[in-house]
Amino acid sequence: MTSQRRRPGRPRHIAYGGDASPRDQILDAAARLFVERSFAATSTREIADAVGIRQASLYYHFANKDEILAELLKRSVRPTVDKIAKIEQLVPPETHETALYLLALVDVRTLATARHNIGVLSRLPDVTNSAAFAEFRDDRAELVEAYGRLGGSIAPATIVDLVGQKRLGEMLVQVVDTVINIRSGGDPAGPRTAEAVATTCLRICGSDDHKILAASAAAAQLLEAFHDEPI
Repeated sequence: MTSQRRRPGRPRHIAYGGDASPRDQILDAAARLFVERSFAATSTREIADAVGIRQASLYYHFANKDEILAELLKRSVRPTVDKIAKIEQLVPPETHETALYLLALVDVRTLATARHNIGVLSRLPDVTNSAAFAEFRDDRAELVEAYGRLGGSIAPATIVDLVGQKRLGEMLVQVVDTVINIRSGGDPAGPRTAEAVATTCLRICGSDDHKILAASAAAAQLLEAFHDEPI
């Protein structure tokens, strides 16, 4: 009886740990390729080759490239959105500065600790023109609303009347998004960057040094409640 020789699989371009599921391996390879080469310039065959699987195996997990993109975009914003309610529950109602500071810290953590700089994908023209962008747009609108609500509760009426609560939320989200630029420049965007971003958010809302220091200290303690939660 002769034994059948197995055909060697494709060599993997990325080394994965044993705990990474095939789906996560596909997402990781796609994130790297999308960030490095752009969404439009990357094919599903190239993603499959990077993982070391056949293209047909990739389609078992994702129907098309847009589904992969939609999941990556979701992972750049949804982890923060899912924590908004918990943040507001942890922070006493009268200390909105702490809630906003903590939200910014959590948001920076979402963008800074992703294996690849997936936040940059939302800025690419070939991504914003994709149907997969719609769900991300809804998630981001929810995040903007939370920033606007918290910022509006801190800022003086003159600021809120001038720009409106929604625009204020957009401004605060843009401050946090500077982490994307920092990562694109090769810097890690660590804890000091997170503190600077959160402080800037409070400054925009008119908070003074005393309130910022108090919010920083309180938020640092509350952040421990999120350390074991997935990104």
